[in-house]
Amino acid sequence: MRNVSIGILLAVAFAAAARAADKTERTWQAKCASCHGDDGKAQTAKGKEMAIRDVTTAEWQKASDDDLQKSIENGVDRTQDGKKQQMDPYKDKLKPEQIKDLIKYMRSLAAK
Repeated sequence: MRNVSIGILLAVAFAAAARAADKTERTWQAKCASCHGDDGKAQTAKGKEMAIRDVTTAEWQKASDDDLQKSIENGVDRTQDGKKQQMDPYKDKLKPEQIKDLIKYMRSLAAK
């Protein structure tokens, strides 16, 4: 009986984790992918126009979670490589746990 209970608990935990991952991917698609791309490589029209960096590179992945969180919360408004980069702030649009999940999601893109 104990093995059945453990199995049920693991199935429930796996299902909950899968739902959370699906939510994060939907958030990425809704808020981020138009510039950063589905795969994080920024090969979209907007990504190329603003010279957005590929989040899957080792160099980009060196950024700290705190720095990424600040960029997501406060937005971006800078010029890099002669191109204007702008990203809306999401502090008032996303919950802190959604931002943390997006950071984990961006980290996972490097592994794909």
